[in-house]
Amino acid sequence: MTKNNKIGWLFSAPYLIFTIIFFLLPLFWSIWLAVTDWNMISPNINFVGLENFVDAIKSPAVHSAFFVTYEFLLVFVPMAMVLSMIVALLVHHLPRLKGLFMVVFFLPYLSSGVVTSLIVKGFLSYNGPFNSWLRNSFDININWIQNPHTVIPIISLMIAWKMSGYYGLILVSGLQNINGEIYESAALDGASSWKTFWKITFPMLYPAFYTVMVLAIGISFGIFTEVYQLTGGGPNYATNTWQMEIYNQAFQNLNSGYASAIALISSVVTFASIGVIRKLLEKWGRHNGWS
Repeated sequence: MTKNNKIGWLFSAPYLIFTIIFFLLPLFWSIWLAVTDWNMISPNINFVGLENFVDAIKSPAVHSAFFVTYEFLLVFVPMAMVLSMIVALLVHHLPRLKGLFMVVFFLPYLSSGVVTSLIVKGFLSYNGPFNSWLRNSFDININWIQNPHTVIPIISLMIAWKMSGYYGLILVSGLQNINGEIYESAALDGASSWKTFWKITFPMLYPAFYTVMVLAIGISFGIFTEVYQLTGGGPNYATNTWQMEIYNQAFQNLNSGYASAIALISSVVTFASIGVIRKLLEKWGRHNGWS
């Protein structure tokens, strides 16, 4: 081994050690758990083969987790993209103090999901200020948190608000890379602002847009804190995400082997879904001249 190779391995060692400890070891441990019936308490661990996977595939709770995740994806991703695009355009067109406003929009990303959930839960409760105002003004009573038609948009909006500053920061960097001469040429040709956005800004923003889309889709498959705090997966499995089902099986029912099987199934579904969506985004990018 040459001296340069030794230096290369030395600098790579922290990342390799981190990957082994926090990725590979948990992955192999999870695969082993998935083929056992261990409950995290009993000293006896029995090998059950693929039984946990078969039970998971037949489970109505797992079916709900599968479909609820896609419901969140269809609601959350457009919300996050619109909000982050608004943030990016607002900051990009500011004449000065862009950095200050970007920090202000970024602050929700640093907020605690638990605290945000508790505030929203109190605000939308029966005796909360919003429901009290609706009841006194319009004689309307809506159980926002326990209504399956309203709770998914509410949770999606909470997460979109939290992430919009972070995603907006990525989109701002994309907007700053677009050559201003293109806009000047469009203006000389009489292009409207609406047409300029869809024909120039949006296609030219593809690299940043692609990054934000993949990040947002990844979050859709990992929603837990807000659901745990607001609904616990209810009402009637309406918000039972993959992470919620894994938590319930592992720590409520102490069925860690079965929970590991669900986690591995959710990983396969997540990677496959993101892979398909990435292919569609890349096809759209090639259509607009991005290789």
